[in-house]
Amino acid sequence: MTRMNTTDLRPSFFRPVAIPAAEKPRLFVVVDTEEEFDWEAPFSRESTSVTAIDEVDRLQDLLARHRLLPTYVVDYPVASTKASAERLGAYARRGECQIGAHLHPWVSPPYTETLGQHASFACNLGAELELDKIRRLKQAIESALGVKPRSYKAGRYGFGPTTAEILESLDFDIDLSVNPHMDNRPIGPSFEGFAATPGWFGSRRRLLELPCTTGFVGLARRVGPALHRAASAVWLRPVRAIGLLSRSGTLNKVMLSPEGNTLGEMRALTRALLRDGVRTFALTFHSPSLKPGCTRYVRTAADRAGFLSTIDQYCEEFMGRFGGVPATPADLFDEFSQDGMP
Repeated sequence: MTRMNTTDLRPSFFRPVAIPAAEKPRLFVVVDTEEEFDWEAPFSRESTSVTAIDEVDRLQDLLARHRLLPTYVVDYPVASTKASAERLGAYARRGECQIGAHLHPWVSPPYTETLGQHASFACNLGAELELDKIRRLKQAIESALGVKPRSYKAGRYGFGPTTAEILESLDFDIDLSVNPHMDNRPIGPSFEGFAATPGWFGSRRRLLELPCTTGFVGLARRVGPALHRAASAVWLRPVRAIGLLSRSGTLNKVMLSPEGNTLGEMRALTRALLRDGVRTFALTFHSPSLKPGCTRYVRTAADRAGFLSTIDQYCEEFMGRFGGVPATPADLFDEFSQDGMP
């Protein structure tokens, strides 16, 4: 494999999956299942505690009420810690969840790169090192949890053309890394111009991209990408133009996640995307948010109660008000492949 620049990735890289408008919307849950670390601190190989996995029972009970099976995309510290691997492996063997792979390069062997922002995006590592890290992660999951991961999600959304080639070579079926409208240039990939709709990729066989569900709401949502990009200009930061647009109801970029997004925002995003014809919805968050004090989104026990309540209420509304049905990434791959969707 040859190294390719992350900016080579374009929306046309993925061939759209044509889902009929009459189809019921599907909701799937993806949990970035990872170590607890300070998101604001420099990257460290020593931050590998995974105590938040002990709190996963709360999420399992909640999602079971909505007939939802979460997909835990597991990183190396989780897979290599006996207690967390046994807990998640037991859920998977009982058919109560699905398991995928989640690469945090800074805590995943081999440890040969220089730590830093650039190397935190796996697609920047070079094809050989990126391949080695994903291969070892996959092997660790299979050995410790006793399951074969079909889905992959790059930490920090670090997906590029080399990632696609690697996933194909390692027999993955699904990627969950693309986050529409996100731009991490110059140090990471840009997903500007991407939509929250699934697509096929792969040169020798078909793999399915199921992107994060991110989009725009507000009066100016039809020109959302261009307006949001303009308001993000460096010279407008002192006046906080992004915040002004959001508070005025003009434009708000929302991700289908209880981390940093309200139930009302998630509801508004779902309505808008349904009108656009979107029929697959990814509800995503990080496992450390299940334990108070591990992320900025959940500082206290009261925060966690509100966090779980937001998930519960959203799932109830999706299945009720929006007429949705539960799904998993693996289910969608199998369904779309069987239906022969282009």
